[in-house]
Amino acid sequence: MNQQVTLDKLKELKLEGMAKAYETILSTPVQQQSNYQIIVNRLIEAEQLYRQQKRTEMYLKLSKLRYNAVIEQVECSSARNLSNDQLSTLTDCTFIDRAENVLITGATGCGKSYLACALGRQACSLGYRVYYFGMSRLMEKITLSKIDGTYMRLINSIGKTDLFIMDDFGLHPLDTITRLALLQILEDRYGLKSTIIVSQLPPQNWYDYIGEPTLADAILDRLFSNAHRFDLKGESLRKKSIEI
Repeated sequence: MNQQVTLDKLKELKLEGMAKAYETILSTPVQQQSNYQIIVNRLIEAEQLYRQQKRTEMYLKLSKLRYNAVIEQVECSSARNLSNDQLSTLTDCTFIDRAENVLITGATGCGKSYLACALGRQACSLGYRVYYFGMSRLMEKITLSKIDGTYMRLINSIGKTDLFIMDDFGLHPLDTITRLALLQILEDRYGLKSTIIVSQLPPQNWYDYIGEPTLADAILDRLFSNAHRFDLKGESLRKKSIEI
């Protein structure tokens, strides 16, 4: 780490006192600087790591992810219709920067939610804010927000988060309030933020599930544009874990 980089990192961390002290160190004779620089560099690295860990812990807590999943434990195989190359396109989370969506479908127990949560955890560790909602909980939240007057606050909060994960899409019948809320959320996020949808229903059935043709067209247009699709196969991973 050269001197200017060190100084820039101190200022980036808003450690102005340390930055001024470091500038003073740089003004001392060169032969006296080396030990000081090693100590300062180690302090900076420790502070950065500490802040990253605290930020990740906070983001994970706020995300309310269903599983404590990690990318390294996602099983990739031809039997699951998921390759390491496919997964690697998402692990750096640059799909979030590009506002790309991820659609994950498959039968019960095939690891859809685990994959979504692993991506959510990875995003948190890289400094992205994540919200996870099961469909039933989201519908309850929307209904209650209409009653207590916090509807727009909820919609705006979801709209602004970097990665929004909606699980169990298709398990619960949609009412008009939820359809309109989904459209508003996806409209706010379109081209700006990323959304992960997890569903047992294949995408070709989503139109009928949403039910109202005009809203279905609008919602699916915003979901399918610029989306990565994963159709997981294979036996239930829950069944395998029970057998083991």
